[in-house]
Amino acid sequence: VTRKMIEAASKLKVIGRHGVGVENIDLEAATEKGIWVVNTPDANDISVAEHFFGLALMLSKMLKKGDLALREGRWEARYQYIGRELHGKTLGILGFGRIGKSVGRIGSKGFDMKVLYHDAIRYEEAEKEIGAAKVSLDEVMSQSDFISINLPMLPETKGVVGGREFNLMKPTAYIINLARGPIWDEKALVKVLKEGRIAGAGADVFEVEPAIKDHPLFELDNFIGTPHSAAHTEEALKKMSMVTVDILRVLEGKKPIYPVNKLEK
Repeated sequence: VTRKMIEAASKLKVIGRHGVGVENIDLEAATEKGIWVVNTPDANDISVAEHFFGLALMLSKMLKKGDLALREGRWEARYQYIGRELHGKTLGILGFGRIGKSVGRIGSKGFDMKVLYHDAIRYEEAEKEIGAAKVSLDEVMSQSDFISINLPMLPETKGVVGGREFNLMKPTAYIINLARGPIWDEKALVKVLKEGRIAGAGADVFEVEPAIKDHPLFELDNFIGTPHSAAHTEEALKKMSMVTVDILRVLEGKKPIYPVNKLEK
């Protein structure tokens, strides 16, 4: 939703985001025109957090390889594909917002993981609840066994995880991006995966979407991906559809419950 679109829509009063991220909406233009932008901030926390552990288990337990071996009649693969447990490992979280905290809770309470997080803000209540510790980006990268990228897409987060950061990781570590593709450097990721510098990676998001069929990551057996579908559960989609409540509130002359921008109204 660009400035040009917003300026052309003379009767527009509200823009509703069926989800959370609003980087594809020109907030400045909307605010200048007195147009509310609303979203559903709590809708997909659990769905995306569960997706992280789905991909983490597929990678660490080699489930995709095991399934393929079974279908091909290679029963002896049970001795070849030796996985790793999540239990007791260190979970690093980049971006400790709603989804990051949900990942931390599942990791801590479900897998008894030690939780480290890197964020511009300190979350003391969540630290006490989850037993998480706020550390630097480099500490998350170097100390974690599993890393979850949950940063928002901002100018300062673009490319924040690149070759230097990947090379800080343990050779047995995994990294999964469920936030936005441009937050990490895909070319650098392909390089470290090809070299076996890290154990594996997963992604639900890509620098260019839709991702091309012959994407270099798709050729690697230590990568697992999904088509930007982490938030697409029946439960989360229903919650996201509730953005209509705020749309109706605005059209009725009321203030929205979940405004993204601030208007002098």
